[in-house]
Amino acid sequence: MEPYSHVSVTARYESETCERLVTFPVNIYYVKAVCWDSLPIMFIASRVGLLYMAVLSVITMWFLLTGELLKILNKFYKRNEMQKIAADQGLDARLFHQAFISFRKYVLEISTLSADLHIILNDICCGAGHIDDLYPYFMRHAKQIFPMLDCMEDLRKISDLRVPANWYPEARAIQRKVIFHAGPTNSGKTHHAIQRYLAAKSGVYCGPLKLLAHEIFEKSNTAGVPCDLVTGEERTFVDAEGGQAEHVACTIEMCSYWVHIQMIRDISRGWAWTRALLGLCAEEIHVCGEPAVINFVTELMYTTGEEVEVRNYKRLSPCSILDRAVESLDNLRPGDCVVCFSKNDIYSISRQIESRGLECAVIYGSLPPGTKLSQAKKFNDPEDPCKILVATDAIGMGLNLSIRRIIFNSLVKPNINEKGEKELNTISTSQALQIAGRAGRFSSIFKEGEVTTMHRDDLPILKEILSRTVHAIEIAGLHPTAEQIEMFAYHLPDATLSNLIDIFVSLSQVDGMYFVCNIDDFKFLADMIQHIPLNLRSRYVFCTAPINKKQPFVCTSFLKFARQFSRDEPLTFDWVCRLVSWPLVPPKNIKDLVHLEAVHDVLDLYLWLSYRFMGMFPDANYVREIQQELDSIIQLGVRNITRLIRATETSATPGIDPLSSQRRPGPSPVSPRRVRGAPKAQDSGVEARQLDKSLGSRLVQEGLLTPDLLRQLQKECNLCPPYASATLW
Repeated sequence: MEPYSHVSVTARYESETCERLVTFPVNIYYVKAVCWDSLPIMFIASRVGLLYMAVLSVITMWFLLTGELLKILNKFYKRNEMQKIAADQGLDARLFHQAFISFRKYVLEISTLSADLHIILNDICCGAGHIDDLYPYFMRHAKQIFPMLDCMEDLRKISDLRVPANWYPEARAIQRKVIFHAGPTNSGKTHHAIQRYLAAKSGVYCGPLKLLAHEIFEKSNTAGVPCDLVTGEERTFVDAEGGQAEHVACTIEMCSYWVHIQMIRDISRGWAWTRALLGLCAEEIHVCGEPAVINFVTELMYTTGEEVEVRNYKRLSPCSILDRAVESLDNLRPGDCVVCFSKNDIYSISRQIESRGLECAVIYGSLPPGTKLSQAKKFNDPEDPCKILVATDAIGMGLNLSIRRIIFNSLVKPNINEKGEKELNTISTSQALQIAGRAGRFSSIFKEGEVTTMHRDDLPILKEILSRTVHAIEIAGLHPTAEQIEMFAYHLPDATLSNLIDIFVSLSQVDGMYFVCNIDDFKFLADMIQHIPLNLRSRYVFCTAPINKKQPFVCTSFLKFARQFSRDEPLTFDWVCRLVSWPLVPPKNIKDLVHLEAVHDVLDLYLWLSYRFMGMFPDANYVREIQQELDSIIQLGVRNITRLIRATETSATPGIDPLSSQRRPGPSPVSPRRVRGAPKAQDSGVEARQLDKSLGSRLVQEGLLTPDLLRQLQKECNLCPPYASATLW
């Protein structure tokens, strides 16, 4: 074999005492080694021993210099001066760290290092250069992975959120009057605001729920004041010819006249309240809320040059905290409302109540508005035998219910924190007051309200919560607009929508009065449809759709909507019917009921999109008709919810949770406290093994029941003929 070339291998060894250069002239055949600078060298030699020595020397040199390079790069990373200079060019601490990790990998692993960077690194290794000399090359690499660094000044201007009052020049052009109606629940503050609304020549009402918008819509028209209804999914005009009325009732995202202002700090929807308060072009803006919000609203209006008139109200009827817990569902009385914080608790409690021969109404968040109103009407009707209500904290949002006593089944509620993470926390004072205040409404048959807990251990905790002062609200939410994201996309045409949002939030500047709302839901939808070809504005609108991402069927339908839309194919009534398998039948178990609720959400999504893309969603009227039919079917299922639970339990198979569709994917959260009344693990081991394959065992393990309560329910089921044949436990 002919020699390929004749080269010399030079290795440099450095120590504190000497520096030695060793040169190996070699003639060997095709052998390839990689030196520290990643340049291939071909060795040709005639003696195997010399080949071994040369290769070993190069490998040793490579390891020595790689370690030296790591030390140099890490020194560069730790220099505060470099981080400060990088921050001035748009690399905050998080981006600087990400850029450094990528730069380090590039230097150590790339097959061909650029000559200029090779020379700089060589000089630093030999002591002829300074670590700071790496900065231009680091920034060159950072701009490749973060293209926004080249247009950082423009992006900073676009994402500057420090003076949101200036976003609404039309509102700033008029002198507005802000009236703050401050007081606890059942103090008449909302009533006075409504009276002014009805007396005005024109007005817009907005609340946090579609249900409240429906309520004001009906109340206004009943009072002889023509009023339209506008929500994200619905437009109802009282004028048969479609003319707009002077009064409108809507949800906060659509507009506002007065608002439940404490939600201005909501981490997901606070931006809508901020926009309404700062941007409405109205002579009067009536704000209803807790006294804890007064100072913040006054300060916020100071930035617009507008004064706030405060009207204080006191509770119209007394409400007291009882000294005893209910402890057993046997102690329930007419007018009681058991408040739970999960669907599983709703199902469990309502099942146990009706097994005692009592009728109960059920209200929780995912029920359609029509079903909620139907259940509220059933509970409020003095002629109806239904005298017990089981509900989530949805009742704390202003529903008028004839409740005598509020009973907290638990004081722990799942929450989403500011980072978008799910947590289990004890309810806040504000939440507890909102819920407790539903008892003893002034307009109801119960003129005095009572509040207590289901479990004895919770009562002192509830008293302590209600005795606290409500924390003052100090910040308001903001959210990037479609126009701002489009300007970002102009500078960063290759970035995905999710990345654009991330970059916007990382660069956004807000003062101490504001924060950027949580955007995880928006990003979840953006990532879901990223592969679908849509223009940026359409993609943004789709990602603002209010969907329940915990429902797989809703998410799948959302994806199909976007795909059909991208093909420029109208989503017709027939197409929707095929998607949801219409017509649907009444539910036979809880799983069927949950699916029907998901279908209702899908139809809501269609209606929501139909008002933003009318040509592509042309059959809104037909879809609304079947949604009303579906609402009636769901109402029927909720009226028979105990039968559905019983059917679900009977058909449950070992190892499968019949209510698993209610849970978020992933491990179940663990309550911070042991289940009340539950025996210690060593005492309940035998019983748990005996019930290992039963539904009762799973309910005990998940904290929904205690072993004592389980035995009591078993006894009741055996005594109750309708359930005697069911193999539930």
